[in-house]
Formats: sequence, structure tokens, C-alpha cells
Amino acid sequence: MTSARELVVEADGGSRGNPGPAGYGAVVLDAATGETLAEAAEYIGVATNNVAEYKGLVAGLKAARELFPDATVHVRMDSKLVVEQMSGRWKIKHPDMKPLAAEASRVFPAGRVRYEWIPRERNKHADRLANEAMDAGRLGRRWEPSGSTAPLDASAARNAAAPPPSGPPGDARAGAARARAALSGTAWTPSTGTSAGIAGTPSTGTSAGIAGTPTAGTSAGASGTPSIGTPAGTSTAGTSGSPAAKTSDARTGTGAGARPATDDGPNDGPNDGLFAAEDVTATSSTPVASGDFEAEAGALAPTGHAARTTGATRADAPASTPVQPRGTAPQGWAGPDMGAPATFVLLRHGETALTPEKRFSGSGGSDPELSAAGLRQAEAVAAALAARGTIQEIVSSPLTRCRQTAAAVAARLGLDVRIEQGLRETDFGAWEGLTFGEVRERYPEDLDAWLASPKAAPTGGGESFATVARRVAATRDRLTAAHAGRTVLLVTHVTPIKTLVRLALGAPPESLFRMELSAASISAVAYYADGNASVRLLNDTSHLR
Repeated sequence: MTSARELVVEADGGSRGNPGPAGYGAVVLDAATGETLAEAAEYIGVATNNVAEYKGLVAGLKAARELFPDATVHVRMDSKLVVEQMSGRWKIKHPDMKPLAAEASRVFPAGRVRYEWIPRERNKHADRLANEAMDAGRLGRRWEPSGSTAPLDASAARNAAAPPPSGPPGDARAGAARARAALSGTAWTPSTGTSAGIAGTPSTGTSAGIAGTPTAGTSAGASGTPSIGTPAGTSTAGTSGSPAAKTSDARTGTGAGARPATDDGPNDGPNDGLFAAEDVTATSSTPVASGDFEAEAGALAPTGHAARTTGATRADAPASTPVQPRGTAPQGWAGPDMGAPATFVLLRHGETALTPEKRFSGSGGSDPELSAAGLRQAEAVAAALAARGTIQEIVSSPLTRCRQTAAAVAARLGLDVRIEQGLRETDFGAWEGLTFGEVRERYPEDLDAWLASPKAAPTGGGESFATVARRVAATRDRLTAAHAGRTVLLVTHVTPIKTLVRLALGAPPESLFRMELSAASISAVAYYADGNASVRLLNDTSHLR
């Protein structure tokens, strides 16, 4: 045949354990007719998802070459890692990946192969083959083509000519479409296997969205369609920005119920997670035991002290904070979303030695390293993010604890880390290294002022929350413009993460005191080109359990 013949190769791989019992599947389709021309699948023993995916790619390309050596090939996979690496946009650093990528590149000349990422639900044929191979391996058998129950119709290849979605895995467009359909009174039917939207039951294996106002620390979604007219500031989040791992034990667990001690951030505060709503209005004259606090960036006000005034208005917020006009639909529920968002997966660094001592630890102090517990947390979150497989770039605060956490993730994903000064923690001035009780004893008037107003700075020339908000907002805008349509991991601190969430929700400054954010926790916010934002996840710590 001539080189005009075009084939579609769809490949996939999975591991039940990552690493664990693994297998791959691949199918070769005629691009013009959608006819299934060949299938390949194999159980490969214990391996990771990525190894299995690469082996599926190699098998698919070889099957295509055996059929038509001069063909052009359109490879479609739901592995962002493989697609980006084989397209030459991402570096290949992992030693297990390099020889497999090299083998795949030798099957056909580079000019005759192009790669496209597709959502998992559009890769069902190869996925089914991979699971059949793993099932056969579990029984000590080899996969046999005659026993395949993978779909053999032409629908998959007929979709090859359709414009591919430009967003990364886990984007929130499905959730936005559902909400807008609800507003307009029209019906909307989700595709099976997509990331969960705002309402309804999320598909199995996805990170659940958040509907309504979640209990602090949870990441699980709630079913049911939110009522039209939900006030602005209520989370209408979709998903975490990452599809679930292809392992048999993938979880969508909730965030920590009892938070481990943390070391920086507006909630690394003395009584982070201790507040009931009514505590916020207590008077500052109420005595408090100093041992009850963990004081760090933007610590929650201690029980018995005012967490700023409950009458604070949005006038206290920086100019970039969106304010929802009265009588309009909640932000993000109307208007064009203008394509795939920039999705920021927000990772708070692991613990340091200051964490259990509950001391202020910002950008003006000793710059502590991760403790042994913090290093373990960094490895745990790195494994979880590798299993999800959707991170495309990593950006980190310049502080050591974030750089170490980012390095652990980068080593798993084979990515570089870029440093962003705007992601650093608040400078706490003379309070650095002190507990909340020690600050209360030494600088009582300054502390009261700081708790009462976002414009007040810590003693000795530290940063106010208003100053930090302006810095973080400028960093957000810069990163959003640079990473439209991509999923980026931001490794940072409590104050920047809570500030990003607060600004995305259009919430007032005192909301910083009402969020739970644990060490090595994952949150996520998506930013659309039309200015809308979607908070998808907050304080997910399921990977630490």
C-alpha cells in the first residue's frame, strides 16, 4: 500500500497497584472507515501505569507497521505523559520510560506519526483490552484475541476527525455546561467516564467534585443538582483537575478530619480547624491558653479572640477581587467559558520541624527544611500525583520546604521545577519563629490589629494579608496567561493557597480564617479566559492515609 493510507492507533495500559499487576491494550483502526484492523494486549507482570501505557503504544505501532509499513499513523491515548513526551514537548527523565520511548520512536519515521491526547471515555477499546489482559494474567493465562469483548464497531475511529477537546484531563467544562443548562432550563447529558461536574453522581474512579458548601477538610462530592440562584461564594466546583488513577484501588477519599499540625499559612494558625462559626465573634478579652495554638501565616484567631470583625466588607479586598453584582447569576454560571482553563493544582508543602511546635514560619525566618515526616508526606503526594498523570508543569515557591516537596514530585513525573517568587509565604517580621502565645505576650496590640484588619502588618515590617493578596493575584494572572489550557502544579504555602481560593470565590478577607489546609494537602482552582474561576478541590489529604 502507499503512504497515503492512514491508520489510527489507540493504546492504553494500566496497573492494579501502580506498581502492581499490569497490562496493556492497543487497537489499530482504519482512519477512513473506522474498521478494526488489529488488536494487541498482554499481561506484563508487575509494572507502573506509565510503563504499561508505553508498552501499549509500542505494541500498537508495531501492529500498524505489520499491516501497512508505509502508512501514516495517528496515535490517540488518554495518557497525557506519553502524548506530551512522544510529541517532544516534555522531557523524558525516568529511566524506565527512556528505552520504551526510544523503541516507540523507531517503529515509524517521526514525520509519519502524530500524537493526540483524548479523554479516557474515548479510549474505551484499548482500555478494555488492557483490563482483559490483566484479568487473564490474574488467572495465569495469556490474553487471546478470540476471547476479546472489546467494542469492535467503527465509532472510535469515526471520532478521529472530530475536533479534539483542547483542555487537560479533568477540566471543568462539563460541570459548567451542566450548570448553564440548569439555568436555561435545557437538558444536559454527561458523557460516561468524564470527571464529575457540579451535580449528579461522579463517574467511578474520578476525584469527586464539591457541591454546595463542604465540611472543612472534605474532598468528596455531593450528589444532587444545586438550586438555581445559589449565592456567590458557594463552591460549585467540578473535579480536582485530575482523572483517577487506573489502579484497582484508586480512591476519591475525603480530606483529613483531624488535621496534623501545620507550620505556615493563614490556617496554620493557632486554632486551625478548632473554630465553630459562632467563635468568630468572641471578644478579644477572653483569656486563651497558649498551648492551644499553631501560629503561622494567617493563623486562625484563637478560640475566644476575634478573627477580624464579622462585619468586614469586600472593600477590604484587593481591587482584583471579583464582586458579584446583585440580581445576577453566581459567577461561573453564565457567559462563555472561552475554552479550556488553566488548572492550578495547589500543593501545600510537607511538615517542617516548626510544625508540631506551631510557630509562625513565613518567608522572613529561618527557611526550615522538611522534617522526616514532611519528606514522607512529599513522597506520598508525589505518588498520588504520578498516579493521576495529569500534571504538565511544576512551579514552586523559592522557600526550601516547597522546593523539596516539588523535587519529590518532579522526580516521579520526570519534569523540571520552575521557581516563582510570587508564591512565597507571608513575611511575619518579628513574629517569625514564635508561637501564637509568645506573640500575644510580646506584641498584644500589634496582634489584635493584625487579627482585626487585613491591612495590618506583623510587628517589625512584615507583610499584611492585603499586601500578600496583591502579590498572589499578580502571580495568578501571570501564570494563568502563560498556562492557558494546561494543568500546572503550584507548590506553595497556606497563605497563597487560601488567597487563591478566596479570590476565586470572591469571598471577603476574613474567609482566610475559615478554611482548613493541612500539610501536603491538594487543592485545585481552574481559571477560564473569560475571567471566571472554579474551585474544584480543597484540602484533599486522602493520599496521606
